[in-house]
Amino acid sequence: MSVALRLVPPPVRLMDAPEPNWSQIARISDDTGLFEHARHAIARREHGYCVDDVSRGLLLACREPQPTALVAGLAERYLAFLTHALTPDGTCRNRLGYDRRWRDEPGLGDWWGRAVWGLGTAAGRCPVPWIRAEARTAFAVAVRQRSPWPRAMAFAGLGAAEVLRADPRSGAAAELLGDAATVVGLPGSDPAWVWPERELTYANPALAEVLIQAGDLLGDEPLLGDGLRMLSWLCRMQEHQGHLSTVPVGGWRPGVPQHRYDQQPIEAAAIADACATAGAVTGDERWDAPLFQAIAWFLGDNDSGAVMYDPLTGGGYDGLTPNGPNLNQGAESTLALISTLQHARALAGRSATRRPSGGGLA
Repeated sequence: MSVALRLVPPPVRLMDAPEPNWSQIARISDDTGLFEHARHAIARREHGYCVDDVSRGLLLACREPQPTALVAGLAERYLAFLTHALTPDGTCRNRLGYDRRWRDEPGLGDWWGRAVWGLGTAAGRCPVPWIRAEARTAFAVAVRQRSPWPRAMAFAGLGAAEVLRADPRSGAAAELLGDAATVVGLPGSDPAWVWPERELTYANPALAEVLIQAGDLLGDEPLLGDGLRMLSWLCRMQEHQGHLSTVPVGGWRPGVPQHRYDQQPIEAAAIADACATAGAVTGDERWDAPLFQAIAWFLGDNDSGAVMYDPLTGGGYDGLTPNGPNLNQGAESTLALISTLQHARALAGRSATRRPSGGGLA
């Protein structure tokens, strides 16, 4: 009688995370900006560019503490793209065709918020002085506006937080950050569903993160506590059999069975961002556990047990489906991979210089 053996892969370790690799982003960028889509690793020029992705690219390039010439050059192009998309009144276009014609009118959707986030990060922490200076100028234009949509305001508020950390005297950044927190709203009293919205859709961690940033930078301890409570609840909601299982396309609602697919890499990156912020603000090392789950999601510790990037190209796969990864390597997913690997690099550095601590999130 033969017995079938089931091979169990070894657990993912932090040392398994590679260094951030900008090769795929360089491959799908040109002298105008960053192409939105790719078929496998090849840019699909017919779909053009969008401010959403270019803003993410600028943000991550400016998070590099010692950018290479390649990364600094990408930051320059992405900043030029955003200043071209921004109008004098602070609204912003989103989609540019390969023929360099805008496909939409200026507005205040998510792309505006992401533009403010990218510009704020460039203004607050880019190691290249002239990029910081130009980004400050563009941020000052965009900060005049407010969006009625919570996610757009959350993204913009996170950009304002970057400016405020670099310059605590910036009244415009402080006002935008406070307004963002107000638009997002506060958690509810029901412990089974503390989220301020009646469903979990997309970019949920950013809503909690902007409350954490606002509570910390504006000296509002109750608001900080509300943001941490929201994020802790969201981390518990997204933990499935010991690993991260992000809110998929279609979302989750109370009282409805949770489906698991399709999961988007940008959601794993967003939880990594928020947990890294929570840990930095509070000094509580327990936030490292959900942060590591987000890192491990890309390395194969997810609902399908699939590695979510191509080590040959440096590209991140476009989604996790019931049949495994979507093997296309577009801008959004590759930037999500780079963002999360930046956090992995920072976490490895911290872990090497401190003693382990026990406990989990309350």
